[in-house]
Amino acid sequence: MTTEPPAEGQIALGTARGRWVLAATALGSGMAFLDGTVVNVALPAMGKDLNADMAGLQWIVNGYMLMLASLVLLSGSLGDRLGRRRTFVAGVIWFAAASVVCAVAPNLQVMIAGRVLQGIGGALLTPGSLAILQTTFRHSDRGKAVGMWSGLTSVAAAVGPFVGGTLVDSGYWQLIFLINAPLALVTVVVTLRHVPETRDEEAAGRLDFTGAILATVGLAGLTYGLISAGDHGFGDPIVLTSLVIGVLAFVAFVEVERRGSHPMLPPSIFANLRFTGANLVTVVVYGALGTATFLVVVYLQTALHYSALWAGASLLPMTALMLGLSGYAGGLSDRIGARIPMTVGPVLMAGGFLLMLRIDTGSNYVTAVLPAVVLLGLGLVSTVAPLTATVLSSVEDHHAGVASGVNNAVARSAQLMAVAAIPIAAGITGDAYRNPAAFHNGFGNALVISAVLAAAGGAIAWFTLGERARPGLVHHHPHCALEAPPYADSKN
Repeated sequence: MTTEPPAEGQIALGTARGRWVLAATALGSGMAFLDGTVVNVALPAMGKDLNADMAGLQWIVNGYMLMLASLVLLSGSLGDRLGRRRTFVAGVIWFAAASVVCAVAPNLQVMIAGRVLQGIGGALLTPGSLAILQTTFRHSDRGKAVGMWSGLTSVAAAVGPFVGGTLVDSGYWQLIFLINAPLALVTVVVTLRHVPETRDEEAAGRLDFTGAILATVGLAGLTYGLISAGDHGFGDPIVLTSLVIGVLAFVAFVEVERRGSHPMLPPSIFANLRFTGANLVTVVVYGALGTATFLVVVYLQTALHYSALWAGASLLPMTALMLGLSGYAGGLSDRIGARIPMTVGPVLMAGGFLLMLRIDTGSNYVTAVLPAVVLLGLGLVSTVAPLTATVLSSVEDHHAGVASGVNNAVARSAQLMAVAAIPIAAGITGDAYRNPAAFHNGFGNALVISAVLAAAGGAIAWFTLGERARPGLVHHHPHCALEAPPYADSKN
């Protein structure tokens, strides 16, 4: 006797099948979140073994971010048409295979290629996991399911520094990639056995492949040009050519999206001042955050001689504050509006970055590092939950998915560009990260730049978020704030 699979939106969270669906999506997303935290911890060890300069470390981070930022919107639409479970499983398998490539990489070039491939897998599985939750569970359980998913994936992000640090300190950083294989196997088996297939039967129009290609070329051109300028200068013909190609690709991208019938980034959504303001805040705040966290973990290991484990764990108070207080921050934002929290939060973040200027050779963690991390965490608490709520409440319900997806892509793109640009602006080029004295000077410059960007986010929030959103439009979407704003749904 065969049992018909549940219809879309009919599974209850409290049932055995509901728990399996939640487990599958959390395992897949958690694998990507775990990878994001452990790679930063392993950067100095990878740089040493692969003979990578600062540009090489930037590409190890940005190779992944490049494809994720470029393809996350397109992959959501792909899941709507081909099936969300199918797309999610494909992403998990792709991500695991790319992780193996990274683990066995004999040189920097292969490592970067593996990270690019990982980004494609991450773009497939990240929106797919939340889209499965949104369409599989009955409506009354969806908010709770997303909240539980957020908590479980946040645990993965929190344990990442311990797992990554332990593996790196053991002398085999390659293991941080190999652990993805068994996680992926379990995820695929659970997904195929317990997660029903769903798709949008009303999805129409062509997929915006042209827009995705132009976005990828634009981000790649600018990223390559900015990173290469650190070694060759902006007058180098290859650097100039790369930057020009990136700019022209983005100009073409805007035109394609403006004229297209089914654009992956509809320009009309930016007509709302609150939505545009929130995304501008996302650009500067996530750009500052991505660069600072990238550099801090490396700086603690090279200049202060922290072990990989302790360097990664040094930022855990920030994660703890996010997990413990984000709900309260969201409730406060509901009561008083997002303008004040999103003005104060980035300013607190700026203060945290400036406090990090006190970190020097021989500094004590409790007196030098911890106060800065705590202040940075409080700034994030005040900023991120109201930011996400503002993005979603600034549009009508049927645009919530595309609004969330756009904000996710904006956050990733901001981190990508900042990691490419800020180190060169700060003077951290070549092998500077291996020289504690040279790295110290550049690290301080980078922190000042990050502080200015964060403070600018507060100013933008003050001048663009004056009007409260209509109460009927407020959405509550818990998420792992340190990773990026959520991709709530892939429907336009």
